[in-house]
Amino acid sequence: MNDSNTPVNRSEEEWRAVLDPEAFAVLRQGATERPWSGEYVSTKTQGVYRCRACGAELFRSEHKFDSHCGWPSFYDPAESSAVTLHEDHSLGMVRTEVRCARCGSHLGHVFHGEGYPTPTDDRYCINSVALTLEAEDTVE
Repeated sequence: MNDSNTPVNRSEEEWRAVLDPEAFAVLRQGATERPWSGEYVSTKTQGVYRCRACGAELFRSEHKFDSHCGWPSFYDPAESSAVTLHEDHSLGMVRTEVRCARCGSHLGHVFHGEGYPTPTDDRYCINSVALTLEAEDTVE
């Protein structure tokens, strides 16, 4: 998952030194946390969701919605350039993987056109462990 085309490019050893084992497994190895286990699944706190690996702004709370899928869901990234999308053929199906544009870390998957009541019909299904939440009262 190390992508030399991203601004933040660390070795596997450097990532292991800055991420706990669960975050490393998700962000750098493409694992998925158990549904309903993440700290941001149900949070209503207003603010900015950042990449746990590099701190890049990824999503904003006003784009978060309850999709009842077991992971935090957003209908749009903070900026379209904040994430990159990649075809994922794992698990015997075709999905669209979402990665941080700044460091290339795996965040989750995006699903389109599934009838979600959102302005974009997109559901960015993101692992909580891939995120940190900067509460609105602390955002500059």
